[in-house]
Amino acid sequence: MGSFETDEQHSNPSLKPLRVASLREGVYAQAKEMVDDLDGWTLLSADDEGFVLTCERKGGLLGGTAKITIRVEGLEGIPSTTVHVRSETSGGVRSRDKGNVLEFTKPFHRRIC
Repeated sequence: MGSFETDEQHSNPSLKPLRVASLREGVYAQAKEMVDDLDGWTLLSADDEGFVLTCERKGGLLGGTAKITIRVEGLEGIPSTTVHVRSETSGGVRSRDKGNVLEFTKPFHRRIC
């Protein structure tokens, strides 16, 4: 099983937690909409009170199945939000976790910034 998540230590800006000057409710709604727009992604659950989306992306025989968690953090009423993305793969021969994170973060950054 492999995993990869956004972290401040990564040099690639698309692999760092996304910080945006917007209310968390709006960013969360945009993240939910983005998941619907991504081919091969399925929304498994949405914790609308905790602002957490749990998704699945099937990578086939070689890639296995990835569970992707998108967590939106921020204080109520304050336009300062951080988005964290984590991918964990089970099964398959090789992990695509870093690619899964980028598959969400790159277009999401364009969408909300």
